[in-house]
Amino acid sequence: MFLGRVIGRLVPAVVTPGLEGVPLLWVQPLDKRGAPDGRPFVCADGTRMAGPGEMVYWEASREAALTLEPSFVPVDHAVLGIVDDLQRDAEVGP
Repeated sequence: MFLGRVIGRLVPAVVTPGLEGVPLLWVQPLDKRGAPDGRPFVCADGTRMAGPGEMVYWEASREAALTLEPSFVPVDHAVLGIVDDLQRDAEVGP
């Protein structure tokens, strides 16, 4: 699983069968410190609850397609949940 921040919502012109009613979110991936890490992408929101500004955890590839009902819908990324709190262990450095 990976972390990301929802930066927007998308409205599709055509909906693929199996994705009716599934919100599409624009997600910025985050590194372990919570900083932006890479380019934003579209993510299907299986929770149907995430919104702009929220931190989410997401999955990619085949695992993403398995998280939605019905499974194996054509998605590359899917939101699995909303992050309420993020705590990290202290980092040991040189």
